[in-house]
Amino acid sequence: MRKKEITERAVAGLEKLYPDAVCSLTYTDAYQLLIATRLSAQCTDKRVNMVTPALFAEFPTPETLAAADIKRVEELIKTCGLYKTKAKDLCSIGKMLTEQYGGKVPDTIEELTRLPGIGRKTANLVCGDIFGKPAVVTDTHFIRLCNRLGLVNTTVPLKVETEMRKLLPPEKSNAFCHRAVLFGRDICTARKAHCEICPLEGFCPKKGVK
Repeated sequence: MRKKEITERAVAGLEKLYPDAVCSLTYTDAYQLLIATRLSAQCTDKRVNMVTPALFAEFPTPETLAAADIKRVEELIKTCGLYKTKAKDLCSIGKMLTEQYGGKVPDTIEELTRLPGIGRKTANLVCGDIFGKPAVVTDTHFIRLCNRLGLVNTTVPLKVETEMRKLLPPEKSNAFCHRAVLFGRDICTARKAHCEICPLEGFCPKKGVK
C-alpha cells in the first residue's frame, strides 16, 4: 500500500475515533496559547493548565508581560519545571511582541520561530489552532505514529514535518496531529502498541513494533 493511501486511511480512522480532538492546553487567544505552549516543554499540559490562570490574571497581555518582574514570573510558573529559563523566555517574548509586533502574535512560522524559546512545533500549533493554516505539529506521539505507519523513517522533527506536509491533506493536517496525540496516549503508546484494539491495524505495517 502506498504512503498516500495509508495516510488517507489513517486520517479517516483517527477522525472517526476522535471526532472532537482539540489542543489539551487551555487558552482564549493567540497570546495565551503561545505562552502555554512554551510552558509545556518537559511538562504536562495538565500542570500547565493549573499554572496559567494565575499567570494570565496577572499578565493578561504581551505588554504586561514585557513589564513584568522576572522573579514574579518565576514564582508563578515554578511548578512547570525549568522555570528560570521559561520565565526569561516569557518576559523576552512579551517584550518582542510589544516592541516589534504591536502587541500582536504573528501568524507565520518564520516570525514565530524568531521569538525566544519558540520552535517549529509551537509555531505550527499557533498557526494551525489560531490562524487556521495548514500545520504539522511534530509531537512525540505524532512522530512515533508516522514511523510505525511507515510514512517516515526518521525521528528528526523537521524531517518528519517536511515529509508529512507532502502526505497529509492540508485542511486536515492540524486536526490529525491533535488526534495522533490522543491515539499515542491511548493505543499506540511508546511502551507498547496495542494492535489488538487498534482501528488502523488492518493496514498498518507496524514498523518498529515488537
